[in-house]
Amino acid sequence: MKAHRKQRLFIVLFIVAGVSIAVSLALFALSENINLFYNPSQIAAGEAPQGQRIRAGGMVVDGSVKRDQQTLEVLFEITDYQASIPISYTGILPDLFREGQGIVALGRINEQGVLIAEEVLAKHDENYMPPEVAEALQKAEAAGKAHFKPTAADSAVVTQEP
Repeated sequence: MKAHRKQRLFIVLFIVAGVSIAVSLALFALSENINLFYNPSQIAAGEAPQGQRIRAGGMVVDGSVKRDQQTLEVLFEITDYQASIPISYTGILPDLFREGQGIVALGRINEQGVLIAEEVLAKHDENYMPPEVAEALQKAEAAGKAHFKPTAADSAVVTQEP
């Protein structure tokens, strides 16, 4: 093989190797930052991975909010009317957080099955419900296991696809 062809071959191989490494690093970084959504039924069934960041959404169970008087820790449960899961959050909850309202929590599930939330998001007005929560609740009602009657606003949120 001639010297200039060998040099071109090494340059092409170097470029291919560099692009492969860049793509691999980008995919690794993206996989570490993906937060998949799980509803309480999926989490209770063990479908959600332990230790990985996930989003969980549902309705806050009436009477389940317990606040620690000494710290900012709050324990509560969310439900999709099929199953409930406990959530522990340390921090200041959003002003619109209350029992019977839809929320989405971002966090990790521990060994006891409790979602340790890093962030809690509450709906911003009475006509809005997080799309994933509304869809999960509608599926639960379609299965005949829930008594959720979506409002027109909830249906509009679910049917709007980006």
